[in-house]
Amino acid sequence: MSREDARLDPPSAAALPAQRRSPVGAKAEQRVKDILRASRAVFAERGYERATTTEIAQRLGISEATVFTYFRGKRELCMRVIGDWYDEIIEAIESGLPRERPIRDQLEFVVHTHLRLFLIQGTGLCELVLSEGRKREAPVARGEGQDFGAAFVDLQRRYTAPLMDLLARGQAQGEVRQDIPLRLLRSLVFGPMEHMLWEVIIAGRQIQVDAAARDLVALLWPALQAPDQELKALRRLKARVAEALDGGGMDAVGGKS
Repeated sequence: MSREDARLDPPSAAALPAQRRSPVGAKAEQRVKDILRASRAVFAERGYERATTTEIAQRLGISEATVFTYFRGKRELCMRVIGDWYDEIIEAIESGLPRERPIRDQLEFVVHTHLRLFLIQGTGLCELVLSEGRKREAPVARGEGQDFGAAFVDLQRRYTAPLMDLLARGQAQGEVRQDIPLRLLRSLVFGPMEHMLWEVIIAGRQIQVDAAARDLVALLWPALQAPDQELKALRRLKARVAEALDGGGMDAVGGKS
């Protein structure tokens, strides 16, 4: 899936019902923002199961009925909170991605941004997303849980699209191996990051994001890169040296005229 497709591919209407009432006017728009802000805090502190729309309303000093004026219930609120947070991270990745750099450097940027923004507001939202993601991987009965699971899958697909696009470009440029499906390469990257984040959440282990991103990519890149990349690099260097010698000097090796 391309980056553009990801932006245009919101959770399906069947999985995530439309907002009960579209805000009209500045006051209503501000009310929705306030509800989502309070919801983010409550979900981060309580998790999905223990969070209530009653507490969200109480924190804003409004009635629970006012919350239901704009949102159908807790499930929709949770999906909006996660979706908005994902959009913030996606925007940070897409706006800052150093596309002129090699794929490996771009991958390190994605890993660094993912770890940094998942932890920047504490571990509450991070734990909510990781725990709900694991629950939705398990079979669920028909009903709200099934709908929630479908919506969460859509959100996850949208969130991982920038990495999928990066890996696809790497394959097209010959920097990333083509003999393994993209979905497995994606899991190879996100799996270790999730494990690192769980260590922070459960064990309280602190990580230095710069070092963690650098070390993780150093570990992953040999498995991600095309098998003959090092050989190709040596051949390119050999060709440049030969060209420089034929040209009567070594300056050309460094790209100098």
